[in-house]
Amino acid sequence: MNPININPIDKYDRQLLHRVHPSDWINPTPQSEYDLVVIGAGTAGLVVAAGSAGLGIGLKIALIEKESMGGDCLNVGCVPSKCLIRSSRVVGEIQNASSLGVSTQGVSVDFAVVMERMRKVRSEISHNDSAQRFRDLGIDVFFGTAQFEDPHHITVAGALLKFKKAVIATGARAKCPDVMGLNEAGFLTNESVFSLTECPKRLAVIGGGPIGCELAQAFQRLGSEVTLIHKNAQLLDKEDPDAADIIQTQLQKDGVNILINAQCQRVTTNDRGKCLTIQLPNNQTTEIIVDEILIGAGRQPNVENLNLGAIGIEFDNNRGVLVNDYLQTSQPHIFAAGDICMDWKFTHAADFAARIVIKNAFFSPFGLGKSKLSNLIMPWVTYTQPEIAHVGLYVNQDVNQAKVPTTTITIPMNTVDRAITDGEENGFVKVLLREGSDEILGATIVANHAGEMISEITTAMVNKIGLGKLAAVIHPYPTQADSIRKAADMYRKTLLNDRSRSLLKLLSKLP
Repeated sequence: MNPININPIDKYDRQLLHRVHPSDWINPTPQSEYDLVVIGAGTAGLVVAAGSAGLGIGLKIALIEKESMGGDCLNVGCVPSKCLIRSSRVVGEIQNASSLGVSTQGVSVDFAVVMERMRKVRSEISHNDSAQRFRDLGIDVFFGTAQFEDPHHITVAGALLKFKKAVIATGARAKCPDVMGLNEAGFLTNESVFSLTECPKRLAVIGGGPIGCELAQAFQRLGSEVTLIHKNAQLLDKEDPDAADIIQTQLQKDGVNILINAQCQRVTTNDRGKCLTIQLPNNQTTEIIVDEILIGAGRQPNVENLNLGAIGIEFDNNRGVLVNDYLQTSQPHIFAAGDICMDWKFTHAADFAARIVIKNAFFSPFGLGKSKLSNLIMPWVTYTQPEIAHVGLYVNQDVNQAKVPTTTITIPMNTVDRAITDGEENGFVKVLLREGSDEILGATIVANHAGEMISEITTAMVNKIGLGKLAAVIHPYPTQADSIRKAADMYRKTLLNDRSRSLLKLLSKLP
């Protein structure tokens, strides 16, 4: 079993490793046949394994992990990044304190303590994903690299596991751009950035998607001089343009140097640091010198070394394992879930995909009553400050491949009393409706706690509750979520036309 390299090793990381990849772990003797073998102990794999074991029907389950239980989310993703973002938000609040009448004497950030807190939080949370916990659930936990031998056998660490059904949940990793000299100069990804103990004085972030924007803002506020390099014309270009514009403006206000329509051509090193040559529009170039380079340019599925082709499972190096709407691979008894096969690369998406796998693997006899991935209504959040939260469709996005007429209700946060009192007026609630009805097709929220607010809209969509009915939901005053009720009220006002007003005028005169 290969040890996991984490630096620095302190008491928190020792506890983490003891739970997610114990050095003294002895793989169990394989059972004669498993009902289910799960490859990968990230969110999707853990939920499939624990959920199947929790059915209490005596399933024999094996879980294989080559690195750390908990996957990216616990170790190098959601948990550590949100710890850094939390600390950086405090800095942002202090920097804005004078506008609220609070005098401060500047900001002092102890980056080592910020990172120590991150390691402490990660260690405390790690119990939920620990190898011991899953063994206690009756699951055989194997550490090692899994490889299919045939459609019903997998090898791991010299052992042969026979199975009836299997799930591929090997996740994804940071995609590294093909830039001359980048490998030689060295760079950080989400897999290594959380091992830093000193804040880079100068940091280049390549990629202006959610990860790039979140960490660019966080490191700028924590003390780095950040340059964010993005190949397209606007950051977060998959998001609502109005929302993306707010974040781009905020990052610039924070001091991030943003280069858009820019490509890193090459990286060299000298005694001043790492020198990036950047191609700008109109054939112009510029150079920047930094101490570290952070890559946030997308994700690459982990399809290598599984021997998928040999057993007839279709896959693509960029798209990952190919699955149908029921999350079955081209071998119907072998499923996949999570980042390895889905465009939604979110922890909560992997969680709910895993639930679909459990349903379709064990509760759909003869293929009856199977659940579909496409039926999920998926929200997501970019955790900048302010946050962007979205669910459903965007304006002008196709509905079932056909254009459907839509209307949009927008409530600026500078019209919401609580946002005004909080000094958090930079944002909006935008709800997309099917034209002529209050059916919600999608929504985007930009606010400091947009991630907490979007669930009300998601709940309405899942339960087919129209926006008009949300006007009858009493929201405490003053709250920023009251903006959703305001959107519902605005929709109701659109129902007032000359005819309805005439009727109301007549009714008002009745005794």
